[in-house]
Amino acid sequence: MGQRPVSIAPSWLFLLLSLLLAWAMVSPADSVRSGNNNNSSSTGALYWSTAKEEADLLRNPHARDDSPEAVANDDSDGGFSSLEGMLQWAIGHSDPAKLKKASEDVKRLSPSELKKRQIELKDLMEKLRMPSDAQLMQIAIDDLNNSSLSLEDRERALKELLILVEPIDNANDLKKLGGLDVVIQELNHGDQDIRRLAAWIIGKASQNNAVVQKQVLELGALAKLMKMVKSSSTEESIKALYAVSALIRNNPAGQELFYAEAGYMMLQDILSNSSIDIRLRRKAVILVGDLTECQLENVVKADLPFFSNQIFLKSVVDLMASDDLDLQEKALVAIKNLLQLRVAEPLVLKDFCGLGGALERMSLQLQKLMAEEDVKDYAMDVDSLRSEVEQIFHSKLGKETQVPT
Repeated sequence: MGQRPVSIAPSWLFLLLSLLLAWAMVSPADSVRSGNNNNSSSTGALYWSTAKEEADLLRNPHARDDSPEAVANDDSDGGFSSLEGMLQWAIGHSDPAKLKKASEDVKRLSPSELKKRQIELKDLMEKLRMPSDAQLMQIAIDDLNNSSLSLEDRERALKELLILVEPIDNANDLKKLGGLDVVIQELNHGDQDIRRLAAWIIGKASQNNAVVQKQVLELGALAKLMKMVKSSSTEESIKALYAVSALIRNNPAGQELFYAEAGYMMLQDILSNSSIDIRLRRKAVILVGDLTECQLENVVKADLPFFSNQIFLKSVVDLMASDDLDLQEKALVAIKNLLQLRVAEPLVLKDFCGLGGALERMSLQLQKLMAEEDVKDYAMDVDSLRSEVEQIFHSKLGKETQVPT
């Protein structure tokens, strides 16, 4: 596995401080750089170290770790940008008595011993240096490329990538580092948790990111993810649908591929099956709402025929009978968008899907909920949306049933 950042254990602090004090004695009067002789270098360093100890190092020993001074000297990323920064950190986290002892011990070192300590400190600093996000990503990717990696370590590497790809710049680097291909390969892994994490990473990296969306689609991952949505594992299905949604949202090319893979049938199967986990049904109806919204925004493109498919429409309308208010709200959003499509058929929604009756029953349910203090505000918001949908529906219905004179 790749090398991971080293944290400073309490037992290392005294050693670290001794090394830092040795560096402090040597560095200000480095004879090689200044051209001074060894004696003046050692003497100057000793005077400097003594002054540093008495005037600076022991200054304000009771200062809080979260004081402005301490915070200013503490690198936010957990690493140290310089030896001076490391010295300040060590001082702030040391016991004053031990600090005094460390200073006295260092004073007794010979110039050669001081030089040796300085070399040791440089080695220690290299170990303590915090890697960049790109370096951490590369470590995780290298681990995933290791065929002998244990299942536990493979899962850990994926979890690390999951966190690292959240910033858009890191997500864009995933392909450059060879990580996107590796993660997509993990979609075929025999362990469902590995597949779930891989789908999750793809979804997170693709979300609102046209660059990564294009890369993933070109690598052919969409079809595999759509198959994973049908997994017997609920958690795997949820993350796969999350990735599918992230890939095709606001992405016309991705949506074309989705429709070509009969994506609407996948959504219909989820929406019409009341035994499926409600989290999956929520994600599915959200995606329906997003797809119809994209269709509304693209006024040039003809509406797709499945948006007027009776079975598909009924699977959305039937969600309004759910006991879950959140699911009902998401169904209303989707229905509102569907009603505004050019292919919308209000009579089909009325007679075949029973939209009118569903809206009335929902109104009665919401009236009861608005009497309960803990859900009153939310119920009022949903009822406002319901009224808006009802108005659009009746308007469309009136136009369609109006007899020309």
